[in-house]
Amino acid sequence: MTDNVLELRDLSKSFGGVVANDAITLDVARGAIVGLIGPNGSGKTTLFNSIAGQHRTDRGSVRFDGHPLAGMMVPEIARLGLARTFQQAHVYSGMTCIQNMQVSTSHAGEKPGAMLEKIPSRVTDKGFELLDFVGLADAHDQSAGTLSYGQRKLLEFAMALMSEPTLLLLDEPTAGVNPTMIGSVLETLRGANRSLGITLVVIEHNMRVVMELADRIHCLARGRLLASGTPEDIRSDARVIDAYLGAQ
Repeated sequence: MTDNVLELRDLSKSFGGVVANDAITLDVARGAIVGLIGPNGSGKTTLFNSIAGQHRTDRGSVRFDGHPLAGMMVPEIARLGLARTFQQAHVYSGMTCIQNMQVSTSHAGEKPGAMLEKIPSRVTDKGFELLDFVGLADAHDQSAGTLSYGQRKLLEFAMALMSEPTLLLLDEPTAGVNPTMIGSVLETLRGANRSLGITLVVIEHNMRVVMELADRIHCLARGRLLASGTPEDIRSDARVIDAYLGAQ
């Protein structure tokens, strides 16, 4: 077992003539909480997509937990222990919270409704435990579509935990969340890191949030890795400040 759970080397991806990621090299230490920041259009979500297998990269390599991921499909990568969430919460609005938990273990391509007929009791028990972990135990029989946006983000997070990931990529976990709920979201993320041993890589536009949450932060700008360091390093880095001011 290596000290790094994720290793990117010279990772590049273009769409037509637009370079989204340009020769990005970085490591993610096992057990860390890592922030990924940068102005809009800097390539953060593209980088997540490349890591998780959503699209093929043009150049470079991704190693997860010692495994090279080149040529692997999303479900294969997920089975190795790499999961992700999205900018917009991906939940089944017409299903209850516990049903969302149950179907989150389904295989890609299967209809979620059909999966409910063959859910083992151990999966349901685990779903209840994780709903309790994220503070949604009392909402287990509530339709996901009636939850607040922050609660849907927590439900999506709990669904991602059902696969017992080693590494979880979180795309803007506090975006659109009521400010009164952000503290709960952050505490849940820290709890998953501490109690469950899950390494987190978090894309976040809220600088206060990422400075408070992350052990180490990487900043992208125009598809390139601009700066890496501790929150204190990043906060005082003139290149990072210029990148954000220039974007505004």
